[in-house]
Amino acid sequence: MMKKKKFILLVFLMSLALIGIIFVQSYYISDSVKNEKERFTFNVRRALTYVSNAIEKNELNTYYEKYQDLVANEKEVDSVAVSQLFIYQQNNNTKETLIYKSGVLEENYKLSSALIDIGLDSINIQNITSSTNTEIYNNIEFSEKDINQAPIVNIINNGRLMEAQKNNFDKNFKALAKRVPVHKRVSNEDLAYLLSKKLVENDIDIDFEFAIYSSDLATKVHSDGFEYDNESTFSVPMFYDENNQSSYKLFVNFPDDNKFILSSIIGMIMLSIVFTTVIILAYSSTLYQLIKQRNISQIKTDFINNMTHEFKTPIATINLALDSIKNPKIIGDKDKVIRYLNMIKEENKRMHSQVENVLRISKLEKNELNISKDRVKLHDLIDDAITHVELIVEDRQGFIKVFLDADNSSILANETHFTNVIVNILDNAIKYSPNAPKIEIYTENVGTNILLKIKDYGSGMSKIAQKRVFEKFYREHTGNIHNVKGHGLGLAYVKRIVDDHQGYITVESEKDKGSTFIIKLPIIT
Repeated sequence: MMKKKKFILLVFLMSLALIGIIFVQSYYISDSVKNEKERFTFNVRRALTYVSNAIEKNELNTYYEKYQDLVANEKEVDSVAVSQLFIYQQNNNTKETLIYKSGVLEENYKLSSALIDIGLDSINIQNITSSTNTEIYNNIEFSEKDINQAPIVNIINNGRLMEAQKNNFDKNFKALAKRVPVHKRVSNEDLAYLLSKKLVENDIDIDFEFAIYSSDLATKVHSDGFEYDNESTFSVPMFYDENNQSSYKLFVNFPDDNKFILSSIIGMIMLSIVFTTVIILAYSSTLYQLIKQRNISQIKTDFINNMTHEFKTPIATINLALDSIKNPKIIGDKDKVIRYLNMIKEENKRMHSQVENVLRISKLEKNELNISKDRVKLHDLIDDAITHVELIVEDRQGFIKVFLDADNSSILANETHFTNVIVNILDNAIKYSPNAPKIEIYTENVGTNILLKIKDYGSGMSKIAQKRVFEKFYREHTGNIHNVKGHGLGLAYVKRIVDDHQGYITVESEKDKGSTFIIKLPIIT
C-alpha cells in the first residue's frame, strides 16, 4: 500500500510539473502574440498619422506657392495699419537724437477663385507685412526737426511677416478647402503610394485596402477591395478645418494581418511547440515505463507467490513421505515404502514440469529452443493430449467430447511442443471450471487451413483479460491469487509455439459462461 501511495504521488507530481510547463509555454506564446499585435497596431497608426499629416501639408504647400505667385502679380492693394511703434531718444553727451518707428500692415487682396475651385468669382486674401525705420540726427530737438533735413544714419527694413502670413493663409485655406470634394484633394494613386511607402518603412510589407469616409459615408477615394470592418480596420482623422475639426477619416485594413503577425514569431512558436511536444513525449514514455515496470513488478510478485505455492505442496508431500519411510513401522512394509516412493517421484515430476515450463519460455524468448517440424496429424496430437488429462477430468466427474470434422488434419509441426500446446489449453479449461469440467474439441477445414476449437463451460474471463491472456506472467485476479493454481506462463508458451508454426490463436470468452480457444494452422497435402 505504501509503494502504491508513493507511485501515485510521483505520477501526480510529474503530471503537475508537465501541466505547469505547458501552461507557462502557452502563456508565453499568448503574450508574444499579444505584444506583436500591439507593435503592429502602433506601427500602423504611426504610419497612418504620418500619411494624413503629409497629405495635408503637401496640399497646403502647393496652394501657398500658388498664392504667393498671385499676390506678387496683384496691383490693387488695400493696406491697413494693424499696429505702430514710435520711439524717440536723445543722447545729451553726443547731442544725437534717435527716432525709431515700427509698424505692421495688413494688405487685403481680391484674387481669382482659380486658386481654389469652390464655385466663387473671387476670394479675399490677407497679406501681412512689417516695416521698421531707424533715423539718427545731430544736434536737433524732435520739435525742431525739419522734414527735409537728412539724418546722419537712416536704416529702413521692410518685409513680410511670413509665419503670421502663412498661419493666416492656413486658416483661410482650411475654411475654403472643406468645401472641395475629397477626391479633388487627394487621388487614389497618391494615397496608395504614401501608405505603401510608410508602412514598408515601419516593417509592414503586406497587402492592404484603404478608403476615406466623410461623416461615416464612403467617398470616391478607396481601393477596389476595401470592406469596412469595425474590429479589424484602423482609422485616423484627416483634412482638419479652421476649427481643428474633421469630418473625414482615413481607413485601412489588412486582409492577412493575422498571418503577418504570426509569421514574425512563428519560429519561436514552432520551437516552443517542438520542445513542449518532446517534454510531453518524454513524460508519456516515462509514465508508461513506470506503469509497465510497476505492472511487471506486480506480475513477478504474483508469479513468485504462485510458484512458491506450486512448489510448497510437492515439497511438503515429499517431506511427509520421507518422514513416513523413516518410521520403523513403515520401513519394513515394502508396499507402503513403494507407495511413498512413487508419491515422491510424482511430486518431483510435478516440480520438474513447472521448471521446464519456465525454461521453455526463457528459451523461446532468446530463440534458443530448437523446434524441428515434421508432418503429423493434428487429430493424433489431440488424442495424445487428451490421454494426459482424462484421468483428472474423470476424477472430477467431467467429460471431454470430441468432434473431429476436418477431412485433412495434416500439418507441419513439432509433435512434442504442439501436444504441450493442446495439453496446456485443456489444463487451463480444467483449472477454471469451478464445477465438473465440460470440454468440447472441434476441428474443421477452412480453405487451406484447419481450425482447432477447444471450448469449456467454466468461469470465463473479462474483456480486459482476453486482451492480455497471452502475456507472460499475466493472470486475472479474482480476489485470492491462489484460488487457481498456476504461474501465468502456460498460455504465453502456447502463443509462442503457435506463432512459430505460422499459426494464429484467439480467444472468445464471456464471464461465468466459459471460454473458447481457436487455433488456425496451415494444412499440408
